[in-house]
Amino acid sequence: SSEVLEAIENVVQGVFQSLAQKKAPVLTVANRSDWRNIEYKDSVGLQMIPGCTTKQIRSDCPQSARRFALMLKILSMIYKMVQSNTYATKRDIYYSDTVLFGSQSVVDQIINDISCMLKIPRRSLHVLATTKGFVAGNLSYTEEDGTKVNCTCSATVVTVPSNVQGIKNLTSHAKFILIVEKDATFQRLLDDDFFNKVSPCIMITGRGIPDLNTRLLVRKLWDSFQIPIFALMDADPHGVEIMCVYKYGSVSMSFEAHHLTVPSVKWLGLLPSDLERLNICKDALIPFTKQDENKLASIQKRPYIACQPLWKKELEIMAASKLKAEIQVLTSLSSDYLSRVYLPNKLQFGGWL
Repeated sequence: SSEVLEAIENVVQGVFQSLAQKKAPVLTVANRSDWRNIEYKDSVGLQMIPGCTTKQIRSDCPQSARRFALMLKILSMIYKMVQSNTYATKRDIYYSDTVLFGSQSVVDQIINDISCMLKIPRRSLHVLATTKGFVAGNLSYTEEDGTKVNCTCSATVVTVPSNVQGIKNLTSHAKFILIVEKDATFQRLLDDDFFNKVSPCIMITGRGIPDLNTRLLVRKLWDSFQIPIFALMDADPHGVEIMCVYKYGSVSMSFEAHHLTVPSVKWLGLLPSDLERLNICKDALIPFTKQDENKLASIQKRPYIACQPLWKKELEIMAASKLKAEIQVLTSLSSDYLSRVYLPNKLQFGGWL
């Protein structure tokens, strides 16, 4: 915590020095969303390059003065929390003054900018992300406050803990981890008692684009157990994008790639080639929108796709057909096809990429 306090004091001292010299104070932050500042590394995924380009948030410029003020406001809130050893979610910060901040996304972006500027992970700033992910299956652990959590009871799901770094005593006999894109599929697999029937496993879902805690938990499970991790996604550009976030990370959080990415994630399904192989009726598939076409084209250009010839092939199949499918399309074959046939066969015969 002394490191965090010192980093914030250095920023504030810089502001005072500028004022003393009758200069307008400026905060310098990295251009987090610029692909030119990102490099792809096999072992880490997407990470920020050391000499990345920066942008200035000036106090004397009408376009950025408000943002400058909000950054100092949130820095002061973080300073107080670190000093008093208290925590707040990003939501708490937004609701402390909704009129001032204007929207939750403003708070989220500023917190990421601060984390990147100070080179300090967000959880060390005492800011917790609101968790939306679920975990179930052969796993138990102890939370930071001593609460024992057992995810093995199939009737209930466990919310991903809000302080993943604090959990300890992780135990599991799982043979693999299954990342499920959507809540509906996750619940369906729970209802079918999938994680007990095939072989013991851990299932986790970020319920769409994963939040920070879900990504941290996947990484922690990988570090703890070193077992295969499979991704079950819709056969559409959005599903591929979500899987890439788990595996390679995201551009906006590339400065924290070392804690978040799991390059060993394998694409289990739903593969575009599966749709043909299983003779899925064309009427059950959904035509691409313009947005889908753009999303797929942008994914195909990414540096990591060049290193994945089999993924590249699947994306080409998707691009050629201009059709997408949700995992639920398998119910057109039979109501429990996913858990009874599709997943057991894939896992047994190695149908992943």
